[in-house]
Amino acid sequence: MQRCATICRPDWSSRVEALGLTYHTHEQGPYWDESAYYQFSGAEVDVLEGAGNELHELCMTAAQKVVEAGWWERLSIPEAAVSSLVKSWEREDFSLYGRFDLAYDGSGPPKLLEYNADTPTALVEASVVQWFWLREQFPMSDQFNSIHERLIEMWKGAGFGRVHFSAVRDHAEDEQTILYLQDTCHQAGLVTKRTAIEELGWHPIRKHFVDQDEQVVTHAFKLYPWEWMWAEEFGGYLEESGTCFVEPCWKMLLSNKGLLPILWELNPGHPNLLPCYEEPSNLGGSFVRKPKLSREGSNVAIYEGGEEIAAVGGDYGEEGFVYQARARVGDFGGNRPVMGVWIVGNEAAGLGIREDSGLITRDTSRFVPHLF
Repeated sequence: MQRCATICRPDWSSRVEALGLTYHTHEQGPYWDESAYYQFSGAEVDVLEGAGNELHELCMTAAQKVVEAGWWERLSIPEAAVSSLVKSWEREDFSLYGRFDLAYDGSGPPKLLEYNADTPTALVEASVVQWFWLREQFPMSDQFNSIHERLIEMWKGAGFGRVHFSAVRDHAEDEQTILYLQDTCHQAGLVTKRTAIEELGWHPIRKHFVDQDEQVVTHAFKLYPWEWMWAEEFGGYLEESGTCFVEPCWKMLLSNKGLLPILWELNPGHPNLLPCYEEPSNLGGSFVRKPKLSREGSNVAIYEGGEEIAAVGGDYGEEGFVYQARARVGDFGGNRPVMGVWIVGNEAAGLGIREDSGLITRDTSRFVPHLF
C-alpha cells in the first residue's frame, strides 16, 4: 500500500461535476483530491474485501443477539421503535447498502472503526467519480469497485413497484446521493419519484404516508436517520403506515455504535475488531470516546494517558457513548486514511478512501481515489 502523488486533470472540477459531484470543494480546500491516489496490491484488496464480508456477518449475528436478548437500552433504541424493528428484522426487510470504516495501512488486519449502515454518503465519489478518474488517468490499472453494477442488480431483485427517493431539501451531498441512487433504481427498470423529506405527510383517512401530490408512498428510499424519524411529529405513524423504507428499520441495530461493545463481547480478540466497552475503565486511559449515534466525527474525542488530545464538537451524545481502543491508522506523509468498504446487499462491493491530517475523520476530510 502506497500513497502516490500525481497530476490533477486541468479540468477536473468540471469533469467531476458532470458526474454529479457538485460538492467537490469546501472552504478549507478540495474535498475530492486527485493530486494523489492510494495504490494497493491485489492481495491487499483481497484483505479489505474479506474483512468487509467477515465484519458484516459478525454484525448480523450480533444484531440477532440484541433482538433475542432485548438489549434495546444498550443501543439507546426508543421503546416506540422496538416493535417495528423486531418485525422488520423477522421479515428480513430489503436492505440496499452500507459502509464500513476501517483502519488499515497495508500491514496487519483491517480494524473496524464503525459501520455506517443506515445513511452512508460518499457514494457518488466511490462508485462513479473515482472509476472515471481511473479510466482516464490509469486505464491499465484496476479498482476495487463494482458498487454501481451491484446496486442496479439489488434493485432488480427488490420486487418493488414505484420507489420514492427522499432527502433533506437543499443539502448538496444528500441530494446528489439521492439523485444517483434514483438513477441506479431507474436503470434497474423501476418507476421512481423524488420527494423531499419535508414533503412527506400523513393522510389520516387513507392511513398512509403520501407525497406532495398525495400519491401513496408504498416504497421509499430515505437518506434520513431512523432515530430522527422516530422523533418526528409523524413518528407515531411509522408502524401503522405499512411503507417499506430503505434502509429498513432493522438497520438501527447495525448503524448504532452501541453495537461495537457487543461485537467485542461476542468475539473477543477477533483480528478485525478493536476492544470496545460501555465504560472506559478497561482501556487504561488510551481510547476513543464515540457517541452511540453520530455522523462525520461529531462529538468524537480521543484520549491518551487519560487526557483529551483531539475532539470534534457537535450535537450528539445525549444517547450515551462507547469507548473504543485507539486504532493504528496509517500515516502517509501526514495523511491518515480511513478505508470505506462498501457493502451492497450482504457482500463487499468496493472501496472509498477518506483522509485527513488530523486524528479524526470529519465532513471536511478529503476523498482520494485508489487503484491496484
